[in-house]
Amino acid sequence: MTSSNESAVDISHVYRGTFVHSTYQKPVDILEDFLVGVDVDGKIAFIESGQEVDSLSQRWSFEVSAVTHLGQHEFFMPGMVDTHIHASQYSFAGTALDLPLLEWLNTYTFPVEARYKDLGFARNVYTHVVKRTLRNGTTTACYFATINTDASLLLAQIANDFGQRALVGKVCMDINNFVPNYKEMPEESQKETTRFIAELLKREYLLVKPVVTPRFAVSCSSTLLNHLGEIAQNNHLHIQSHISETKDEVQLVKELFPDYDSYTDIYHKHNLLTDKTVMAHGCHLTDEELNLFRVSGASIAHCPNSNISLCSGMLDVRRVLNHKVKLGLGTDVAGGYSPSMLDAVRKTLDTSKIFTIQDSQYQTLTFQEVFRLATLGGSQALSLDEQIGNFEVGKDFDALRVNTAAAGGPIDLIDTGEEPEKLLEKFLNLGDDRNIVEVYVAGRRVVPFVESTLV
Repeated sequence: MTSSNESAVDISHVYRGTFVHSTYQKPVDILEDFLVGVDVDGKIAFIESGQEVDSLSQRWSFEVSAVTHLGQHEFFMPGMVDTHIHASQYSFAGTALDLPLLEWLNTYTFPVEARYKDLGFARNVYTHVVKRTLRNGTTTACYFATINTDASLLLAQIANDFGQRALVGKVCMDINNFVPNYKEMPEESQKETTRFIAELLKREYLLVKPVVTPRFAVSCSSTLLNHLGEIAQNNHLHIQSHISETKDEVQLVKELFPDYDSYTDIYHKHNLLTDKTVMAHGCHLTDEELNLFRVSGASIAHCPNSNISLCSGMLDVRRVLNHKVKLGLGTDVAGGYSPSMLDAVRKTLDTSKIFTIQDSQYQTLTFQEVFRLATLGGSQALSLDEQIGNFEVGKDFDALRVNTAAAGGPIDLIDTGEEPEKLLEKFLNLGDDRNIVEVYVAGRRVVPFVESTLV
């Protein structure tokens, strides 16, 4: 597991202990007493047995005394990937969950998003959401912002300043919005999206990139969808949107776009279904639509908290995986009330068990499988798995240092000799940000926060 050009690599940090991650072959792979070396660029330079520390220190020119040792109840795991979160809705997370989706948008969401023309308000909310998600172990977030270009650029700046890896999207919507002070004209949406992407790319942030963001087919004209497809194609950009979240939405889309075979076909015909596309929800997709996802390489962001909280539906994750469609997990704040990916893990397991209650022959998801969805699966869904998602030489060191015995934490370890896989299971089911003692993105420790780096 050692790099072939080690002589040219400068090692920044070396960590020794237990590393828990997923591979394409195994949902949970445990490396006990291993050494991981991280170079000055934040990439994993080597992964070797801890017993080889002396020879490795000579080969890689690091001091054995400088190695960071994990404690008995600690382990490193990959950073979690939130494939769908509305940063602009964070201010009312945990409230306003009493209406179905389309009413919910007009009653709560759009009026709040209209406030983001006030950059002071935007800075306050966006700073809170980036800090909160980082503390909860989200090293990569795929953010919806609002239609306001400058506020969306501010979100990108804040994510960059705190060191979070992020895809940030200025929302596009030019039809069927019934909130008077929160809508775009078609020409304005196209112009401002072009400005947003050009400005963000010009800043050359290493970890923060733009993502083309039609809100969903209900709020976008065919003209706008065509333009966004061209922008994404010409700039090789990621794309995010919503699809088949509720039955009412699916029916409305059929009425708005009668000449298309399906909801998925609309995005496909507008060049918005690519191997860099992530679509949230997908609760009511047909087999034919899932086949189109697989062929195009597009992925689904599973947001179980939101699906339950807004009574939208339940996504059969096993069915999606059986269709060989890429899938990651999302919090979908504020339709989902929790900004923690641990909640997304738990709600994913709960939803799978509901399917089992309904059908005893159903193959329930295991916690190991869902762990993979929250890490490597999320990186696949965002087409970032060549760079992040697990511990492999050459990938960025995006990692969480987890202490299951953290003082004042939510986990009581009665049997102090529990094996690492049991500690992982306890953390996924019981843990919270108190157990996440350090967060690393591209080799840089970003949690605990350093005051001098804050916005």
